[in-house]
Amino acid sequence: MVHLRIVVPPGRTDEVLEELGGNRSVCNVILLPGAGIDPPGDVILCDVAPEDASVVVADLKVLKIHHAGSIALEQVDSQVSRGADAAVAHAHGSPADAVVWEEVEARTSEGAELSWSHVIFMAMAGIIAACGILLDSSILIVGAMVVSPDFGPVAGVCVGVVNRRPQLALRSLLALAVGVPTAITVAWLFTVIGRATGLMPETFSDAASSLASIISAPDAYSLIVAASAGVVGIMSLTSAKSGALIGVLISVTTIPAAANIGVSFAYQDWSSWRGSQIQLAANITMLLVSGILTLAAQRALYERRLARHLRDRAAAAAGVTP
Repeated sequence: MVHLRIVVPPGRTDEVLEELGGNRSVCNVILLPGAGIDPPGDVILCDVAPEDASVVVADLKVLKIHHAGSIALEQVDSQVSRGADAAVAHAHGSPADAVVWEEVEARTSEGAELSWSHVIFMAMAGIIAACGILLDSSILIVGAMVVSPDFGPVAGVCVGVVNRRPQLALRSLLALAVGVPTAITVAWLFTVIGRATGLMPETFSDAASSLASIISAPDAYSLIVAASAGVVGIMSLTSAKSGALIGVLISVTTIPAAANIGVSFAYQDWSSWRGSQIQLAANITMLLVSGILTLAAQRALYERRLARHLRDRAAAAAGVTP
């Protein structure tokens, strides 16, 4: 279930209660008169079947409750209630497939912001990946993939495009445009310093590293993996399944390709340099395309659910059984 806390502006409580009472996906409605201080008003608590949470919020937005009040959502992990079971049974679909769009946008906005922590994580991921390439260590490469926060901005672009939020899409693109070059530059600088201090070999070729040779040789499998990762990544975001997202992070060679651009540039291995750029561009492109298509499909299902809800409301208002 999804728990809603609604601060209702003075004089609007009856219409909100009527709105909630007319939706069989809502249960456990509680009224706390005058409990709101800032903003002032009554506080209404209720639980909603996950499939219809965004639909209920959409109804409240139509009433413009959020203009002078507020609407807060939080997940309820477990609940023993016959009323809750009835609400879930009434909602169409499976709770496991439900998408609460307000939570998706909030989660995405947090992960898509350009911040010092984002830049530092990308820089450290670039160094770890560079070490993994030079040592031919798959463990370090996987570690760099997990550390890298590069999927957050990718998801932000997808959500911004599908939900028609250009500011979110632009912020995400900025984070991506700063973060990836940061990883490349730091990997290059790390390699240059390593060579100058004798920490790293004077010569290096991707032929000496099986991982580097794979990273710098994109093929059809790279596109398939990136496309699949884009689908799973968006679905893990919309369903809040963090385990699946970690799997996405360690399946796409975005940060290894970025690091290999810097390493190969430092060693002037132009073949590896060009191949890594192609790999990086292909990964990001396929992640964006598959992510946008997946999110668009989920959004279409939600809009169909919302349209059915509005038809049912209109039929009920006209006294017609839907």
